[in-house]
Amino acid sequence: MKLKHVFLGFLMVFALVANSQTNTKEVLFTIDNKPFYTDEFIRVYNKNLDLVKDESQKDLNQYLELFIGYKLKVTKANKLELQNNTQYQNELKSYRTQLSKNYTTDSKVTKELVDEGYKRLLKEVNASHILILADENAAPTDTLAAYNKIMGIRERIVKGEDFGALAAEFSQDPSAKDNKGNLGYFTSFKMVYAFENGAYKTPVGTVSMPVRTRFGYHLIKVNDVRDNRGEIAVAHIMILKNKDGVAVEDAKETINDIYKKIQQGEKFEELAKQLSEDKSSASKGGVLNRFASGQLSSEEFENQAFSLTKENPISKPFETSFGWHIVKFIDRYPVKSYDESKAELENKISKDDRSRLITNSLTEKLRAKYPIQKDTKLYSAISKAVTDDFFSNKWAVPTDTKKYDKTLFTIGSTNYKGTDFLEYVYAKQKGGSAIRPVSKLTSYLFDSFVDEKRNQYYNDNLEVEFPEFSAVMDEYRDGLLLFDLMDKEIWQRSKTDTTGLKAFYETQKDKHLWKTRVNCEIYSSTDLNKMKKVLNMLKKKQTSKDIKEKFNTKDNVSVMYYEGIYEEGADALPKGTKMELGVSEITNKGEYYYVTSVKEVLPAGTKTLDECRGKLVNDYQQYLEQNWVNELKKEFTVKVDTAVFEKVKNQIKK
Repeated sequence: MKLKHVFLGFLMVFALVANSQTNTKEVLFTIDNKPFYTDEFIRVYNKNLDLVKDESQKDLNQYLELFIGYKLKVTKANKLELQNNTQYQNELKSYRTQLSKNYTTDSKVTKELVDEGYKRLLKEVNASHILILADENAAPTDTLAAYNKIMGIRERIVKGEDFGALAAEFSQDPSAKDNKGNLGYFTSFKMVYAFENGAYKTPVGTVSMPVRTRFGYHLIKVNDVRDNRGEIAVAHIMILKNKDGVAVEDAKETINDIYKKIQQGEKFEELAKQLSEDKSSASKGGVLNRFASGQLSSEEFENQAFSLTKENPISKPFETSFGWHIVKFIDRYPVKSYDESKAELENKISKDDRSRLITNSLTEKLRAKYPIQKDTKLYSAISKAVTDDFFSNKWAVPTDTKKYDKTLFTIGSTNYKGTDFLEYVYAKQKGGSAIRPVSKLTSYLFDSFVDEKRNQYYNDNLEVEFPEFSAVMDEYRDGLLLFDLMDKEIWQRSKTDTTGLKAFYETQKDKHLWKTRVNCEIYSSTDLNKMKKVLNMLKKKQTSKDIKEKFNTKDNVSVMYYEGIYEEGADALPKGTKMELGVSEITNKGEYYYVTSVKEVLPAGTKTLDECRGKLVNDYQQYLEQNWVNELKKEFTVKVDTAVFEKVKNQIKK
C-alpha cells in the first residue's frame, strides 16, 4: 500500500494545484477512436516539467510518446475491466470523499472559527454557572417555563444575592451542591460552543443573560481571565489521607519525612517508587502525563505544579482532597503557535458544535444556487398522510403509494418523488422528535430533506462545477488502474521471472562493471600523534585489536576503525588511497587524520547478477515496459493529429 501511495503521489502531484487553462480544447490523438485532448496534455506537461530529471522527457515529441504510452496502459486496464474491481472502486470512492471536503465546506467560515478558537485558546476563563434543564426539542411551554425560572434567579443575583449560594440551591447541574457552580479554568473547545461563547463574551465579575445550550439555560458568571499556562509535566509523591474510609493520622508526618529525605539529597524517583501511594505513577518514579489547566480534579495540585520552575523544581508538601503531595518539575510546554495548532483546531471544529456553522453556511449558499419549486398539491397530500403515530414510532408509509409516486421537486436535472420524501420521514421516525404539531414536524422534515438532497446533488456534480476537481479525479482514477496493471504486467514479473532476468543480464554485462576495489582497514583520529603511533603499529604487523586496546577505553575512544571492500573513488575511502597492497601514509581531511591498510586488491571486472541485482531489476522493468508499450501500439490503433500537435508546441513555447 505504501508503494501505491508513492506511485500515485508521483503521478498526481501536478494535479494538486488548480490550473486554469483558457485554451480551446482540441483532439490531440485517438486510441481506437477514443479522443484525448490538448488541454490535458498541456496541463500534465506543465505540471510535470520541474519533476522530471531526464531532459529527454522535457522534449515535447518525447513527452507525447510517454503520454500516449500512459493512455495506452490505462486503455488496456479498462479493457481488462480492472475498473470493476471492488477494492479499486472502494479506494477511488474513499479518495473522492477526502478530496471533496475542500469543496463541501466553507473555507472562509472555517478560517474564522480557527482564528476565534486560537485567540480564545490563549486565555483561560474561570467561570461559575447555574443550569436549568430544558431539552433542545422541548415543547414551547416547557422551554418558556425554564427561561422564566432562570430569569427569576438572575434578578435575585442582580439585586445582590450570592451567585454561589443560589447555584447550590437551584442549579440542576449535580456538581453545584459541592462546587457552588464553579467550573474552574477552561479554554476553547472544553465546553459546548454556546456555553464557551457566553463565557468568553461575558466581562469579568458580571453575570450573563441566559445562554441556551442543548442541556438547557445557563447563567454564567466570569470570575477571572488569565493567560493560558500551556501544559506542564511533573512527577509526584502522594500519601493518602484516607485508606478504606479510615483517616490516616500520620499522613502529614510521613510526607514531611519524605520531603526531608529529598532535601538531604535522596533521589525523588526512588522515593516515589518506594513510598508513593499513587499506584498508577509510583512505578514510573511518580511521573504523570502532562496536563493543562482544568484537566485534573484538583485545582490546588495544578496551581502547585504550575508554580514550579527549573530553578525551583520541588514543591513543599501540600494537601489536596486526595492526600498529601510533593511535586517535582519536569518540563513546561507553552501554547503552540497558530500554524502548529491549525490542523488540530480544524479537526476539533469538525467534531464540535461549530461544525454546524460551516454546514449551515454551505447550505445557505446551496439554497440560493438550487432554488426549488415544490408541487404544493402533492405536498399537501403527503402532509395529510403523516399522522401523530409518528411520535409513538408507529407510523408507516401508506401501502398504496401510487398517488405519491410523482415529482415533488427538482434540483438541477434530478427529480425527487413524493415517495422519496415519505421514505425519509419513515427513517427519521426512529430518531424521535419533539416538534409538534405533526404539520410543523412535516414541514421541518421537508426542509431538511431538500437541504440534504441539495448537498448530495452538489457533491455528485463537483466534476461538472469544478474542472480542476474533475482533472484530479481523472488522474487518480487512471493512476489507480495503472498501478494495478503495472504491478501485474511488469513489477511482479520482473521479480519472479528469473530466467528472463538472467537472459537480460547476459545482454547487459558490459553496463555493470566494477572498478578496481580494495579490501582494507581504515583508521581515523583527530589526534595526529596517535595516528603516527597507529601507522608504526600497522607497519609492525600489529592487529586492529591491538590498536583498539592501546588507544580506546570504555569511556574514551581516540581511534575509530572500520573495514570493508571499497571501489576506487568511493566516498568511504580516504582521499589519495592507493589501490595497492600495504599501509598508506597519513592523509588528512578536515579535523581527521587517516591511515589505510590494504589487505587485498580486487581487479576491475564484470559484476555478477547478484552484485548488480537492484539496478538490473530496475532496468529489466523498463525493458519489459517498453516492449509492452510496443505491443499495446499493435493492439490498439493510435492516430495523432500532427497539425494540432504543432499548435500545442507553439503554444507551450510562448
